Amino acid sequence: MRMWEGSGNQAVMMKIAVIGLGKAGLPLAGVIADSGLEVVGVDIDERKCEDINRGENPIPEERGLDELIKRHGGKDLIATTEYEDAKECEIFIIIVPLFTDENNIPDYRIIESAFRNVGRLLKRGDLVVLETSVPPRTTEERARKWMEEESGLKLGEFYLAHSPERIMTGFSISRLRGFPKIVGGVDRESGEKAFEIYKKFVPNLHLVSSARVAEFIKLMEGCYRDVNISLANELFKIANELGVDFYEARTYANHEYCHIHLPSTGVGGHCIPVYPWFLVKEMEKRDKFGYAKLLRTARQINDEMVNYWAEKIVLECMKINKPLNEVTICVRGISFREGVKELYNSRNLALAKLLSEKGLNIYVYDQFYSSEEVWEMGLRWIEPEDADLVFDSFRLTLERRNK
Repeated sequence: MRMWEGSGNQAVMMKIAVIGLGKAGLPLAGVIADSGLEVVGVDIDERKCEDINRGENPIPEERGLDELIKRHGGKDLIATTEYEDAKECEIFIIIVPLFTDENNIPDYRIIESAFRNVGRLLKRGDLVVLETSVPPRTTEERARKWMEEESGLKLGEFYLAHSPERIMTGFSISRLRGFPKIVGGVDRESGEKAFEIYKKFVPNLHLVSSARVAEFIKLMEGCYRDVNISLANELFKIANELGVDFYEARTYANHEYCHIHLPSTGVGGHCIPVYPWFLVKEMEKRDKFGYAKLLRTARQINDEMVNYWAEKIVLECMKINKPLNEVTICVRGISFREGVKELYNSRNLALAKLLSEKGLNIYVYDQFYSSEEVWEMGLRWIEPEDADLVFDSFRLTLERRNK
């Protein structure tokens, strides 16, 4: 293990465990290792762990990660499926998924399992940091309860904090090294301890008053994006109805005091379409339905954009001299965002499936997915140039190839 200077310039040993080596956890583990610290990464995917330990990057679309995994995989960064391999660590960073069900209720089972497994390894003086974005009070209530039950220790004998990931998939390395990051403890000592550790590998770090504030900050960001994208989508539809070039208008509308976002097929991914529901559902539990009306409306507007684009595509198909069900349509881009191989909450994929369910002759194309992978989704793959009509889901363009 490597040496580092603790408070009072006392040299101490430090080894960090990162629980969850997904699109957020693995870049974090790579950056920590590249800062001169030893990392044990724990993940349920055995093949992924083997790749990392061979120095091979399992997320090739993540810029800069190839170099970090090649340099540290199997050396300063050891990946394993066994929690027991992290028993010598003093810091545990948990960054596993939090999914929601069909009613937008969080399912805590994966997070709880991670905390309970870490709790069985916990020693006096250890620090645990949750990076997964969660509803407010999760760290101070749920996580603390799980840790105390499994470890037999009480808060104060261990430290507990929250530091929400603030990355963008595909740009995670640069975000970790430059974008402001926050950390807040369940108590003052936990916050200060987490700040002391994190500043070793995060240059732009800010300590906030509590874990609850840290949790809320991340949700505020997601809600801001979701609401503003819904505004852009509404303005885009209105502009088209009025015969106005939305993009020209947007160019000159945006200035220091106004920033209109870009329209879309909706909002996908693990973050923006999920976070508003954390607050909406919390207000519903408190019978404060009116407190989150804007958040709920924005969610509805963004989710309904697939219907808007489905109608646009059908109308364009009717201009082609073929029976409607024989027009070959290609939806170009099915991931939730351009440049990433991820389908969670993808509105582009939802659009393709909606058109297919309506009996249209739908095919898809995405540079990150093979024809075999597309077929496994229950869809058909095609090269865009072979279609009669191509809808580019990222650029929101419709191109008729059969005139």
